[in-house]
Amino acid sequence: MTSPKITGSQLELFALDFFAALEPTAPTAPSAPPRALFKTPPPLPTPPRSILPAPPRLPDAPPLRRIQLGPHALDYELRRSARRSIGFMIDDDGLRVTAPRRITLAEIDNAIRAKQRWILTKLHERGERRALRQEKPPMQWIDGAALPYMGGNITLRLRPAQRSHCVFEPALGELSIGVVAGLAEWQLQERVRIWLRTEATRVFTERLAVYAARLGVSYSSMTLSSAGTRWGSCTVDGSIRLNWRLIHFSLPLIDYVVAHELAHLLEMNHSPRFWAKVESVYPDYDGAKAALRKRSQELPVLFPD
Repeated sequence: MTSPKITGSQLELFALDFFAALEPTAPTAPSAPPRALFKTPPPLPTPPRSILPAPPRLPDAPPLRRIQLGPHALDYELRRSARRSIGFMIDDDGLRVTAPRRITLAEIDNAIRAKQRWILTKLHERGERRALRQEKPPMQWIDGAALPYMGGNITLRLRPAQRSHCVFEPALGELSIGVVAGLAEWQLQERVRIWLRTEATRVFTERLAVYAARLGVSYSSMTLSSAGTRWGSCTVDGSIRLNWRLIHFSLPLIDYVVAHELAHLLEMNHSPRFWAKVESVYPDYDGAKAALRKRSQELPVLFPD
């Protein structure tokens, strides 16, 4: 027995009748509008406009420029140079932008806006670290106090003396300071700071020679910096700046910063090629970065600045 044939027009009418049957019928009496399953949340309030404060500056420092980044007004220092691209640096002096002379101010502002998430994040982290340092109790400058040095602690020994002196005894792990009558605490601090900076110059110079040879580069000069959050820097002319507070850390962490800055003489960026140069002489650079961050948060506050 053969099935009856359905024409195309009959199939179309059947489909229309089927879908019409699925539609709800019109109500016979007015009904209340259906209740929404979810309430529409109220609009978020507009964040208040704020000014990110700039650290105190010297009287002869160049004037700051201001840019609006969403609700934040940010002051930054602009420097011109012969470099080919715009560079950003954040330290205890805030944001510093270095740009080629041919770049317009509008282009610089656009570059800052493009990097604003990174800039604001770094400024926030710097502020948190500064607040953390301020919360730590300052070191007590007394006989027997512990001084962080090369990844460990040495003991501060204060000995009455006719003339001030500073002698380090490695076998005992002691730094002996001759205390003359009337010596103020700030003078004692400065004496220890001078010794630590001298040690930093000695150790950094030795390690720069080692890693410069391994990377096959040469640098023009090395100076010490006192930045609160930046451990080193390198310029295109081969000038290396290393934070003298690195002398508090172990030699492997010092070596990481040294290798990092010297690698910039081959790649003035943080591209994969740059990190490959670092890895060629310092394989565990990721571990060193994490350890440096952790250790820096654990250090006691030795000096008020």
